[in-house]
Amino acid sequence: AGHTDNQGTAAKNLILSKKRTIAVQKYLLRKGVKTKVATEWYGQTRPIATNDNEAGRQKNRRVEMKILFK
Repeated sequence: AGHTDNQGTAAKNLILSKKRTIAVQKYLLRKGVKTKVATEWYGQTRPIATNDNEAGRQKNRRVEMKILFK
């Protein structure tokens, strides 16, 4: 799941979070991950820290992975 801080427009941040997520997906596939890799992107809608300072914005620029086993 791709995320961004709130700098820039919401539309651009949604595109940026999608690009981040797709880049991670491609990397995992190049490294031989054979299982399904699903992607989601949220832009600036799900912050984990404040966007009022650089430290918080940096935490919000992220890609999160959830590994599920059968």
